Amino acid sequence: MLYTIEQVSHLIGARRFGTLDAQIDWLLTDSRSLVFPEGTLFFALSSRRQTGASYIQELIGQGVSNFVLTDADYRQIVLPLNIQPEAANFLVVSSPLKALQKLSEQRRRKFDIPVIGITGSNGKTIVKEWLHQILCAEYSIVRSPRSYNSQIGVPLSVWALDENVQLGIFEAGISKPGEMIRLQSIIAPTIGVLTNIGSAHQENFYSEQEKCMEKLLLFKGCDVLIYDGDNELIASCVSKSLLPVREIAWSRRDRDRPLFISDIQKGDKSTTIVYSYLGMENRISIPFVDDASVENAIHCLAVALYLMLPFRVVKERMSRLEPVAMRLEVKEGNNDCMLINDSYNSDVNSLNIALNFMQRRSQDKSWKRVLILSDILETGKNNVSLYRQVSELLRSYGVDRMIGVGHEISRSAERFDVPEKEFFPDTHSLVKAIKHEEIVLRHSIVLIKGARCFGFDELTDLLEKKVHETILEVNLGSMVQNLDFYRSRLNPETKTVCMVKASAYGAGSYEVAKTLQDHRVDYLAVAVADEGSELRKAGITSNIIIMNPEMTAFKTLFDYRLEPEVYNFHLLEAMIREAEKEGVAQFPIHIKIDTGMHRLGFSPDDMPRLVEVLQRQRALLPRSVFSHFVGSDSPKFDAFTHEQFNRFNRAASRLQEGFSHHIIRHICNTAGITRFANYHMDMVRLGLGLYGIDPVDNRVLHNVSTLRTTILQLRDVPAEETVGYSRKGHLTRPSRIAAIPIGYADGLNRHLGNGNCYCLVNGKPAPYVGNICMDVCMIDVTDIPCKEGDSVEIFGDNLPITVLSNALDTIPYEVLSTVSPRVKRVYFQD
Repeated sequence: MLYTIEQVSHLIGARRFGTLDAQIDWLLTDSRSLVFPEGTLFFALSSRRQTGASYIQELIGQGVSNFVLTDADYRQIVLPLNIQPEAANFLVVSSPLKALQKLSEQRRRKFDIPVIGITGSNGKTIVKEWLHQILCAEYSIVRSPRSYNSQIGVPLSVWALDENVQLGIFEAGISKPGEMIRLQSIIAPTIGVLTNIGSAHQENFYSEQEKCMEKLLLFKGCDVLIYDGDNELIASCVSKSLLPVREIAWSRRDRDRPLFISDIQKGDKSTTIVYSYLGMENRISIPFVDDASVENAIHCLAVALYLMLPFRVVKERMSRLEPVAMRLEVKEGNNDCMLINDSYNSDVNSLNIALNFMQRRSQDKSWKRVLILSDILETGKNNVSLYRQVSELLRSYGVDRMIGVGHEISRSAERFDVPEKEFFPDTHSLVKAIKHEEIVLRHSIVLIKGARCFGFDELTDLLEKKVHETILEVNLGSMVQNLDFYRSRLNPETKTVCMVKASAYGAGSYEVAKTLQDHRVDYLAVAVADEGSELRKAGITSNIIIMNPEMTAFKTLFDYRLEPEVYNFHLLEAMIREAEKEGVAQFPIHIKIDTGMHRLGFSPDDMPRLVEVLQRQRALLPRSVFSHFVGSDSPKFDAFTHEQFNRFNRAASRLQEGFSHHIIRHICNTAGITRFANYHMDMVRLGLGLYGIDPVDNRVLHNVSTLRTTILQLRDVPAEETVGYSRKGHLTRPSRIAAIPIGYADGLNRHLGNGNCYCLVNGKPAPYVGNICMDVCMIDVTDIPCKEGDSVEIFGDNLPITVLSNALDTIPYEVLSTVSPRVKRVYFQD
């Protein structure tokens, strides 16, 4: 459902500056999450540290032309930019956040459908995702992506409603009084679920009762409210709230309740729940045994029964409930350790859940149980009672060792009754202690539990599982010159994808990616998800395409906002299933079409079926469609290049016909940029040319990478002696031989040995003698004045990499990308 910019302006009561005709389909509050600039409306939200309006100029450069901002930001930031009225629209309001909420509220009013609103201290996301698993066969559902339950997340979630939706499921979270009433008007639920009330976000409430009453405001206007009737706090607050709603207050004790739980039978891997609903007895089994999952499942059961799902269907669906991928991750650690990473928050309830998980995972092992715990924030409790409660949890779950991080938990050190305990003021101090082996973890199951602000991801990386006189010098200034060279051949509106796969062709992906991001390239592209996640962890926020997504890496894609290439139905359907399981909505993907490479890609004939599959789901959305030229670097293949383009253009048009948003088209690689200007389309992909090699004729543009080493030792060797393994380096004259610390483990190909190629010593060619070894090779410097410690150039500014690739009868890509990670990278700008 598209809105004109005039409609949006009217709905939010804005003053409009600008005359650009525009239709709005996407709302954006985080400039790093930009996907569809053409139909995006950016809300310039402000925080204590910055205003979103500071990103407007950057977003305009990325193609965004519609903005909501305050009058002050418009006058101070926008007016000095001298933007023409026909180029952009600026909607001026008193509060962009309230405008965002009001717009989504108006959107919600257009749909007369059942909407489930879920709130509570814990379990909201699990209940939401399980309800989706149970109900998705009967309803077309829109639900909150992940934990989009805040003052910003809720309106963004509700905005996804459209004419095809039959049911909405939305979470609502609060941290202080006065917030829920705003969320209620946006979600306007017809079915309410209150999961539980705990200590999370307690600091802004006088009591848990006050917090419960605030949460109950979500259910104003609901038809029905579902909650645990045995919970005295919740039951009391519901009674005081005087909500005019039907109640399904399920109970384990009161047989007169509409939903009575008569028995709960836990097995090793599943739990059977015996219940009666409106006097009819039945039972379900769920594949979980922990108390939190049982409680969450009963909430879901109540909703399914209220929606009159047949008993047999409820039973079958709940027996197949799948775990919800949330924040807790299990990883293999160093020194025979298992890591449980739950470094998202640190409230007592979630700590209890995580400790329960750790206990279960270690029951059949002899692992020591170790907890790394940060200060517990936002509980509203005093530290004495808080950490006494935590200590009791640790004792009850049999924690053997505790490592506390933070000033508050350190002050309460004496309250923890565990066999071993250590405390550190901050994460940096603990990391330092681990690196210096002052803290050693062996044969342990380690729960890493902390508030996000403590940055415990660094701990996880450290505990998971990486000198050398050979270096690769990377000239980032030359790389920018190459980028500008190819950009100068493009129309201003043509986007660019820069390939940084294989560690940026050996140059080192982070520094290259950071430089490209600073120069505002539209996309980065890597081969696999792990490459992309490393860039995200290092702080890269640009859009990243994953060219070869693996079935095992879907979670990484979603967690790190990595946009996958999709090339066949098997991959597509598996990705849809996983995205729906993860609660992902409208995740951008890039459709590959095989027009003649016959490597990966959908057939052009697959387009009707592909459109059908994409239209019947909401998890994935095609952002671009592309293909790959087979021989754009050679005139002898030009006829086939033209045929490839025509095949692609027809297939891409068929795909576009199925969608209202614009799908980016791209087919040109580096050679295509220079040789086929008419085929640039919406975007081009820049690969080898970025790193200084023109693939059309192998000439060097601006050299980016130089591989250097030094002379370790010089020795004089008589004629007729041999050098190296297998006596392959036979000397025909008295020779001076230099040993240099580079070998095939560093990426120096063995086939360059035995005189097949050379390096440069003091600017003069020095041929390789004998077999190249793993870590060392030998060169002949008989006629070259040199000494130990002198520099040796393997390839670079003075010895083109094409000399090596020609000697190997290969391509420069291979030589560049095989430089080992153990070779230190040194970055500089001319």
